[in-house]
Amino acid sequence: MAELLRAQVMALEANFCRVKLQQPGPAGQQILLCTRRSRLAHQGEQVMVGDWVGLDGVDWLDGRAAIAALEPRSSSLQRPALANADRVVVVVALAQPSLDAQGLSRFLLSAEATGLEVLPVLSKADLVSSEQCLEWLERLRSWGYEPQSIAHGNVQALEGLRLRLCPGISVLCGPSGVGKTSLLNALLPDLQLRTAAVSGKLQRGRHTTRHVELFPLAPNALLADTPGFNRPELPPNPGEFASLFPEIRQQLRAGRRCRFNDCRHLQEPGCGLERSWERYGLYQSLMQDQL
Repeated sequence: MAELLRAQVMALEANFCRVKLQQPGPAGQQILLCTRRSRLAHQGEQVMVGDWVGLDGVDWLDGRAAIAALEPRSSSLQRPALANADRVVVVVALAQPSLDAQGLSRFLLSAEATGLEVLPVLSKADLVSSEQCLEWLERLRSWGYEPQSIAHGNVQALEGLRLRLCPGISVLCGPSGVGKTSLLNALLPDLQLRTAAVSGKLQRGRHTTRHVELFPLAPNALLADTPGFNRPELPPNPGEFASLFPEIRQQLRAGRRCRFNDCRHLQEPGCGLERSWERYGLYQSLMQDQL
C-alpha cells in the first residue's frame, strides 16, 4: 500500500476540504482540494478544520486527492468546530462597542472552558485615553491574565502580538464588531477580509465571518477566524466554574486548601480561599444561578 501524504485541513468548502501539504508536491503544489473516503463516515469520523489527515488518490494535475485517514487530535472545539487549537484569543473592544467587565468575563470563562491557553486582546485602544487602556490592562492582570492592547497603526504592538501567537493554532473569538477581522487584516495584509461597521443603536457588530478557516501567520503558526457571536456559552455543570477562574486556580496552586474536596467556595465552613478578589461576586452569582 502506498504511503499516505500528510496534510492539514485549512477550510471546509461545501463537500470538499481544502488542505495544505506538509511537504510540497512534485511541481511545488501546496494546496489540494479533497473529498472524504466513505469509510471515514462509516466509522463516525468527522473531518474538522485543523485536522492532520492522510491523503491518497492524488491527482497532481487537477490538484485533487481523497482523505483516507485522520490523525489523533490534541484538542477539539465544537463551537467553533476546530481541531488541534493551542490557544483562544479573546478579542474585545475598549470602545465602539463599549467594554463592560461582566460581558468580558463571560467570554473569558467560555474560553477557559476549552482547556486551552487564553489570551485577552483589547482592540481599538486608539479610541480611549492611555489611562483608560492601562486601567483595563491592570484589571485583567489582577484577574490572572497577561493581556495585550492593540491600537490602529501601532506596528510594535502588532508584532508583539504576532510573537505571542507562535507556535501553534490560535483561534479568535469575541463579540461581533470588536475588530477581529480588522486584526486579521492587520496581521495578514494580503487577506483583505470584509469588515462591517458597528450598529450605533445596539452597539453590536454585524457578523462578517461565515465559516471557520485557517490562515498562515508564520511557518509554525496559524490563525483561525470564526463566526462572531454576542452571547458566549458557559458549562452546564456548576462544579466546573471554579476551574474557569484563574484567581481560584492561583490560590489552589499557592497551597490554599479547603476542608472538603467538594467545596464550592461559597463561604462553606472550612473553605480556605480568600474572597476579596474583584470577580468573586460574579463567581457567587453564577454558582447560585445554577444551583
